[in-house]
Amino acid sequence: MIDGRLSENGAAAEAPAPRREPVQKRSRERYERMLEAAKELITQGGSDAMKMSDIAARAGVPIGSLYQFFPDKASIVRVLAERTHAESRQCIEDGLAGAREMMALRSSFADLIDEYYAIFLAEPVMRDIWGAMQTDKSLAALELAESRRNGALLAEAIMTLKPDADAETVSISAFLIMHLGEATMRMALQLPPDEGRTIVDGFKRMADRELSAL
Repeated sequence: MIDGRLSENGAAAEAPAPRREPVQKRSRERYERMLEAAKELITQGGSDAMKMSDIAARAGVPIGSLYQFFPDKASIVRVLAERTHAESRQCIEDGLAGAREMMALRSSFADLIDEYYAIFLAEPVMRDIWGAMQTDKSLAALELAESRRNGALLAEAIMTLKPDADAETVSISAFLIMHLGEATMRMALQLPPDEGRTIVDGFKRMADRELSAL
């Protein structure tokens, strides 16, 4: 059964991780400055153009301090992506929590799609982080694992309302809906606003048909 766990081959676990996260207040503040500097540089020129030396300079820290926490650029992108994922996951949990019937769940899910799209339109750095994840296999595995987790959240909400439904079918459908939703957002953000909105609305209709069939 497809659920929110990582794949057995541990692909997502191979994604580059920070060397360590600081505990002391001063180190934590420095750590956050580094991440904020990286976000600003990604927004300005994309992750490909970002250099570790530029991050350190913008954050006002020695390059050695940066490497104490992050072994490379990919590890920085990973932390930024994980934070984005955590916010999105909480948004999904909150959005689905109040549904007491399938019609309400379908409506709540459609609202979530609109909210998700609005967030990415408002935060250009998120788009660049997404792009960076697509070019790094380990980070792409991280995104796939996140789709599984989000799919598990949707499947759980459906099974709560439809306990007699086939769990395997629900799990697969929920995973597909979530993963295709991510792909839809990437496509929409690369298009002119009007066309992007049309693409998102098209996905909403497709997702609703799948949910209604369950």
